[in-house]
Amino acid sequence: MTKLLILSVSAGNGHVRAAQALEATLAQSFAPHTAVHVDAMAHVPAGFRKVYTDWYLQLVNRAPELWSYLHQRTDVTPHHAPSQRLRRGIERLSTGALVREIRRAKPDAVICTHFLPAELLMRERNRGRIECPVWLQITDYDLHNMWLVPGMTGYLAATEEVAFRLRARGIPPERVHVTGIPVMPAFSEPDAPELAHAACTSALGLDPARPVLLMASGGAGVGDLPSMVERVLALGDDTPFQVIAVAGRNAEAHARLEALSQRHPGRVVAVGFTNEMHKMMAAADLVVTKPGGLTVSECLALGKPMLLISPIPGQEEHNAGFLMEESAAWLAYDAIGLDYKVARLMADPAKLAAMAARSRALGKPQAARAVLQRVLGVAE
Repeated sequence: MTKLLILSVSAGNGHVRAAQALEATLAQSFAPHTAVHVDAMAHVPAGFRKVYTDWYLQLVNRAPELWSYLHQRTDVTPHHAPSQRLRRGIERLSTGALVREIRRAKPDAVICTHFLPAELLMRERNRGRIECPVWLQITDYDLHNMWLVPGMTGYLAATEEVAFRLRARGIPPERVHVTGIPVMPAFSEPDAPELAHAACTSALGLDPARPVLLMASGGAGVGDLPSMVERVLALGDDTPFQVIAVAGRNAEAHARLEALSQRHPGRVVAVGFTNEMHKMMAAADLVVTKPGGLTVSECLALGKPMLLISPIPGQEEHNAGFLMEESAAWLAYDAIGLDYKVARLMADPAKLAAMAARSRALGKPQAARAVLQRVLGVAE
């Protein structure tokens, strides 16, 4: 029996969701092996956590140009550069409790879904204080220098191109594995009866014969979610499509969406926080979303075409580029572009079908299983 430690960082949701997907898949399909998921930010001082998570979120939302500069600059800064060594030194001073927690857990193997814990474990391994294998799961569709942590047992890549980039930047080929990005078990069986389009639309009170648009986020340049929904509702007078709008934990947005639902009966389903996003996606003919690595992996797993909005400079821009190159998504740069492209795509079932086919071809719904098989050394 293998005791697996999965380490994430709650800087954004994607790294945590990848870790949760691995934990859930192992519990479901890999008994008697066990896993413990630890968010690194739960074991660092409040000040460090605020800088590492809150500062990042504020930076990408309020100063995207500065984030873009930092993203590009750090991508060409060598691992051994003084600035990188200083950064790692500051991180070590703030993560002593996390390192002690890792030692206390005494895992047989570790998977990191963020580079921060991988860098800490690199030092521990170099000093002989930890001997178990450490694997690094890359959670985007491009490769940034920060993921090039030396000495990992294996590097788990989303695509062949990411794997190519790892090898081109000096990672030994035998340590590079294309697995995809882990998604929760609910997304891993796209042909399951409970994810049938008609069943999911009917369960939401929608008409299975009319197209469905899923909108799950607003963003810079396109407006907040209720404003986006209100605008696109005005586009469907000739062949009205239906809208699922997911506000998450934003109570104000949810209330505004409920008001829209009352004004447009039969056209809008307003959803707050939900654990059934897989069913919302299954009901959709088009998903409007930011191109975060985990979100687009879920869309690909279910074979959904995407209209991408408000990419974070750097990683999300590169995710968007990959999806557009592969003809699985379009990108709306602003509110006018969003309105135009929603109207055009929702009126073109053939185009949506072609994009869905590309999305399905790219999807890796069994990525979590592939990762665990590799790490645990069990047969496929």
